[in-house]
Amino acid sequence: MTGGEVAGILVAVFWAILVSFLALVLVRLAQTLKATTRMVAEVSEQAVPLLADASATVRSAHTQLARVDAIASDVQEVTANASALSSTVSSAFGGPLVKVAAFGYGVRRAIGRKGAPPEPKRTVVGRTLPAARRGGRRNRRSKD
Repeated sequence: MTGGEVAGILVAVFWAILVSFLALVLVRLAQTLKATTRMVAEVSEQAVPLLADASATVRSAHTQLARVDAIASDVQEVTANASALSSTVSSAFGGPLVKVAAFGYGVRRAIGRKGAPPEPKRTVVGRTLPAARRGGRRNRRSKD
């Protein structure tokens, strides 16, 4: 056997090992592709109903949000009406109620002083001054 024949046998063995290795890789790749195809099919079977449910849920949420928006606008209108009513009642009854309360206070004070003995008057160098009042002048304010 010559050197060329030995080299030819080595190349043939090398190519046989390479082809066997490539065949093994291709078989494994085919199995992986089959498993991937099977998995994609299962995911598709499960994903389609999930997407349909998600779509229905989004539609329902949209409907509910439309209802909430309508309720919020109604509440805003009611709040504006309540504010207007409050200011109207305050302006219509506020002033007269304060006057009635002040009148009642004055009547009670007058009735309370009726039964009390008169307060003594003080004299300052020829002038007669009324007795000091409770609260004094510094606590009184002029009313508009």
